[in-house]
Amino acid sequence: MSTEIKGGINIAMKVPSHQYQAVIAFYRDVVGLAPFDEKAPAKGFVLGPNRLWIDEAPHYSQAEIWLELFTEDHEAALDRLAAHKVVRCDQVEELGEGFRGGWIMNPANIVHLVREPDAW
Repeated sequence: MSTEIKGGINIAMKVPSHQYQAVIAFYRDVVGLAPFDEKAPAKGFVLGPNRLWIDEAPHYSQAEIWLELFTEDHEAALDRLAAHKVVRCDQVEELGEGFRGGWIMNPANIVHLVREPDAW
C-alpha cells in the first residue's frame, strides 16, 4: 500500500473548562501568538505554518493534544493504518455526514484526524 500520509496544519488542544480562559490568555497575552476566530467558538492561534486550535472540553479533567494527518485518499489511508492494527476512534468527535476522513489513535493514545485536505 503506497497511500501517502503527511502532516496537516492543524493542532487541537482540548482544554478543560476550568483552564480554558487561562490557556487562551497564555497564548494571546503571554506568548503573543496572533489569534483568529475562523471556527467559533474554538479559538485559534497562528503557530508558524500551523494552526493551534483551543477547544473547550467541559468533561475533560486534563488537556489533550490532537494532531492532523493529510492524505489524498482517506479510505485507502485508513485501510493501510487498519492493516497495521491502528485503533480507530471515530466516536471521539462527530465529523459530519460525508466528511472524508476519520479519527485514529497512536500507541500512546494521541488522537489524530486522518483526512483529505478538502474534507469539508
